[in-house]
Amino acid sequence: MKVRYFPDTDTLLVNFSDRPIVETRDLNEDVLVELDAEGRVVSMTIEHAKQQTDVGEFSYQMAGVS
Repeated sequence: MKVRYFPDTDTLLVNFSDRPIVETRDLNEDVLVELDAEGRVVSMTIEHAKQQTDVGEFSYQMAGVS
């Protein structure tokens, strides 16, 4: 999984996998979800990311793993 922020366009891109994208769905005017051929989420694009998210802080935690 890769998370990239583009400050020049205030766009946040979250890639969950490298599978080919075959469809893009608009969740709203600022959030797009890209899907593979089986309908699995490949990536999510968030425009105007500073208004939609807390771009300044990011953390990752794998919970419940022994």
